[in-house]
Amino acid sequence: MRIIIKPILNCTLGALFTALLSLPVAAESLLRDKLVLAGPPTTVSYPLLHMLESGALDAVAGQVQFRLWSNPDQLRALTLEGGADFTAMPTNVAANLYNRKVPLRLSNVSVWGMLWLVSRNPELKTLADFKGEEIAVPFRADMPDIVFTFLAERAGLDPRRDFTLRYMATPMDAMQLLVMRRLDHALLAEPAVSMALRKTRSFPVSVVAPELYRSVDLQAEWGRLLQTEARIPQAGMVVLGEARQDERLVQQLEAAYAASHQWCLAQAVECGELAARHIDILTAEAATDSINSLPRHYASAAEARPELERFLQLLLERQPASVGGKLPDAAFYGLQP
Repeated sequence: MRIIIKPILNCTLGALFTALLSLPVAAESLLRDKLVLAGPPTTVSYPLLHMLESGALDAVAGQVQFRLWSNPDQLRALTLEGGADFTAMPTNVAANLYNRKVPLRLSNVSVWGMLWLVSRNPELKTLADFKGEEIAVPFRADMPDIVFTFLAERAGLDPRRDFTLRYMATPMDAMQLLVMRRLDHALLAEPAVSMALRKTRSFPVSVVAPELYRSVDLQAEWGRLLQTEARIPQAGMVVLGEARQDERLVQQLEAAYAASHQWCLAQAVECGELAARHIDILTAEAATDSINSLPRHYASAAEARPELERFLQLLLERQPASVGGKLPDAAFYGLQP
């Protein structure tokens, strides 16, 4: 599209420059006619929603959409059928898909801790305190289960003998049973933790006796038992299909996501309200709580590689299928082999 600039009378050079900046971006300069962002109803998607509402990608694409996925089948369809360009997902799922020849590359790791044990008993503070108790655990043999059992073993416990593990299909199923008082302890991921606490008026400013408590922070246990940072590289963003080969596009997507991620951390209340507008199951308060519970760490794919490879190696040793049978190579991180 050709831009025609008409004469502007009584105008300083500075005003003219400002006027030029306000003109629409020429269609020929856009990198994509359409760009599709996607993610689950969790904290990793909140920056995507801010990117959408703030117009962060207006200079990149003529049309930007967000698609919510809620289960593995929907994510599989998005990745295999070209339904998205830039999507959030767990890091082990990204590695699994990459090793199964799905065309993608990791852009960043933005969520470094979202797993907690939630309990009705305020006296339970360590994994050993749960000995003899029934614990609801989502996704049998998947990442949350593997992390929990690994940490229990590092703490000198036998997960099969010392706990009664009640496996659930999803974290939301476990959360609902907690809220309905049908179980006392559960391993939950954010934002299910914050949703459960809010639903039972157990959040910190409650004027009534809490029904539920944040018990064991698995990220803190990871740091303590492994003598490392109290964080786990659990989720981030990947670029899919042809988009992953456009280095300029990849850099602009990463820069926009990083900026929106920082905005969400700095403006947690506003970000929680934004998330609730787009994700029906969330309340603004629970979304805000989930943001405030996150470790304050962010890394590009290349920066995250050493910690992520250690994490993926653990999953590989315990459940090879969870990462596709091997560690991903350098191209997964956008690096030359």
